[in-house]
Amino acid sequence: MRPNRLKQLAAAGTPAVNAWLAIPSAYSAEVMGHQGFDSVTVDLQHGMVGFDAAVAMLQAIASTPAVPLARVSRNEPALVMQLLDAGAYGIICPMISTVAEAELFVSACRYPPKGQRSFGPARGLLYGGPDYFDHADGEILTLAMLETAEAVANADAILAVPGLDGIYVGPNDLSLAMGRRPSAEPDDPEVAGTILSLCQTTRAAGRIAGIFCSSGEAAARRIREGFGLVTPGNDVGLLSKASKAAIAAARGPQP
Repeated sequence: MRPNRLKQLAAAGTPAVNAWLAIPSAYSAEVMGHQGFDSVTVDLQHGMVGFDAAVAMLQAIASTPAVPLARVSRNEPALVMQLLDAGAYGIICPMISTVAEAELFVSACRYPPKGQRSFGPARGLLYGGPDYFDHADGEILTLAMLETAEAVANADAILAVPGLDGIYVGPNDLSLAMGRRPSAEPDDPEVAGTILSLCQTTRAAGRIAGIFCSSGEAAARRIREGFGLVTPGNDVGLLSKASKAAIAAARGPQP
């Protein structure tokens, strides 16, 4: 089976940089996959992406050096299994707040006897290889999003769930859960401290700590803090920034 490069990077202690796709386009997914990102995530929660578009995007990413990931819209085993069968090499699952929720998520990603994943990998075989079943449990990446006060309180227990590879911090929802305005880069001391604590707790447990960031500069800071998987914004934000910069350069200084 094709090795999961994200797991190899994590084992070597090398931070990974992840792209995030909200635009339902196989072409843009292919372009992003060729830019040097270690992985590319198709976002089915807050992106404008449905399953049919996600399949084409995963196919496009598979033609690039990047590892194809997907964020599901909710912790629903059928959705998780469907995206894995479509060729996702890892799943980011939102709103994991309890051990039971983490166990349900992980179980959907692992074949019996370790989990409840149904067999029918379809594109998984094409991308992963004919021995997919023999190695999928060890190669498929599982990241639980911790973004509620309950999740923070249960972090140690969630990180102890067998088969969970790590967490992915959702700073906007975590800020909301702590009574603050949503922010990808919270400057509130309590929220910022909680994020750093989650990173330290995750690393101490030997798991991957991931987080969404607002920019490349913010992602670099998160790497310095110890995060092992960083996302420097999504395709919409990067497209908007590049477009505004190009327009400003074309028009020049305004009187």
